[in-house]
Amino acid sequence: MSAPIGYMQRTCAYYAVLGYPPYQCATFATVPFVLPRLLLARSRIVLITTAARFDSSLGDQGPGAAYNAAAKFYTVYRAPVEPTPDLRISHIAYDRKNTTAKDSNSWLPIAALQDAVDRGVVGSLASLLIGMPTDRSQRATQERDAPDVLAACVDQRADLALLVPNCPVCHQSVSLVARHLEANGLPTVVMGCARDIVEHVGVARFLFSDFPLGNSAGKPFDAESQRDTLAQALALFDTAIEPRTTRISAQIWSTDVRWKEDFLNIEAMPADELARLRAEFVQQKAVAKHIREGAR
Repeated sequence: MSAPIGYMQRTCAYYAVLGYPPYQCATFATVPFVLPRLLLARSRIVLITTAARFDSSLGDQGPGAAYNAAAKFYTVYRAPVEPTPDLRISHIAYDRKNTTAKDSNSWLPIAALQDAVDRGVVGSLASLLIGMPTDRSQRATQERDAPDVLAACVDQRADLALLVPNCPVCHQSVSLVARHLEANGLPTVVMGCARDIVEHVGVARFLFSDFPLGNSAGKPFDAESQRDTLAQALALFDTAIEPRTTRISAQIWSTDVRWKEDFLNIEAMPADELARLRAEFVQQKAVAKHIREGAR
């Protein structure tokens, strides 16, 4: 397997070119860790996602849509898992070149979880999933979002929590929330594609899939890949005996690893593309600021 993408370096260099000040990813010396109280087959699991509820008034949020700051959200929400809710990821920086987000099962593993329940692998799936914002502010995530996510988990009497991020900042945000849940007695697994970010923060259990961002739950339109990805994640609840346990999925995205050269790689971008991105970034930043201020 080729080396995974260094997302911290890529994103810092990219946003520096766009005008952002230097950003320090969260990191901790110790990691909270709690063992499950029940066997997996008797446990109630809750799904936590960074995907946004679809709102037709907010512009294009469909598969392959450009980054849409108007679709961002800033408060934790809950949504029924049945019928499968219409959630989108147009508001985050997934890998739009190498994947399209046409199959929500690749980043929202409701079908795979329901299948695991039907087969008796998992006791039950909480009737509501939890949507949490992805926020560059570590303080906002820890002081605002993490307690709200915990309260939602408690309300649903969850025994276990599965957190599924998409973009680089999502991986940091869910890692911070996972730490809060573990510190309050709820075992967690993060399943994601940005290994360096999750391990830099430090979580209890992590399933790493070396796939383009936006595919934390398996390959799109590949039910076997999705079932296997979930199975590897769930197995960590039974096998992990200490914090910072990372399991590396044996699945590969492609034998051609050139896809790893694309994501936010400023060295591969021509000058006119960088200029376009700067202008677009300023516009999207203004949109996001307006929405964020309105949400307060």
